[in-house]
Amino acid sequence: MAAKLSVNMNAVAMLRNRRNLPWPSLEKLGQIALQAGAVGLTVHPRPDQRHIRFSDVPTLRKLTQVHQAEFNMEGYPSPEFLELVSTHRPDQVTLVPDDPGQSTSDHGWDFVSFHTTLSPLVADLKQLGMRVSLFCDPDAGNEQIAAARSTGADRIELYTGPYGGTYDNAKAAKIELEKLIRTAAQASQAGLGINAGHDLTVENLPLLVRAIRDIAEVSIGHALTADALQFGMAETVRRYIQACAG
Repeated sequence: MAAKLSVNMNAVAMLRNRRNLPWPSLEKLGQIALQAGAVGLTVHPRPDQRHIRFSDVPTLRKLTQVHQAEFNMEGYPSPEFLELVSTHRPDQVTLVPDDPGQSTSDHGWDFVSFHTTLSPLVADLKQLGMRVSLFCDPDAGNEQIAAARSTGADRIELYTGPYGGTYDNAKAAKIELEKLIRTAAQASQAGLGINAGHDLTVENLPLLVRAIRDIAEVSIGHALTADALQFGMAETVRRYIQACAG
């Protein structure tokens, strides 16, 4: 099966936040994305609310429910984030090890070192009925994957930033892709589902999903939003869905 597309709304929210005005509308663009075939929406509300605001979460959650689509919330498991998650009950929670001041996610969890922190969080979230995914380095290795599995998580999300960063270097792209392939194979063998996200584009996505057939879902925001400025949101989502098919 082709990987499913979840549209990350953060870049749209960042554009809106440049002015104290209600446009571009996250609700309207999210609706267009879902009507064009995206299986869900992703948000990553950060403590400073520099893109997704806490007030955006109930609106987008309701939108996904109306469209019977998935809602994925990403974030560092701070008390504020966990309260948002508990209140709005997304279908999936993706825990990331970001420092609050980071501009964007740039590394996965050290699952060995944070095992005692992550395990009870995963258990609590799953008890609330949510699927749990953990952000994972592209070259995590067997020990890290085993530790991720033993937290009780359902999936990992492969951090594809280094792969996306090789857009102008085919040789480097092959090296980064091989890391992702190895980690994905280890995760599958351990019984973990696989998501992927960060700096994925229409150009680099087909090669990734052909190489890793087990990818269940990709979450894409920055490049998708940039393409939407050129092609419109609906056509852009259709292009990414086609790319997800390999």
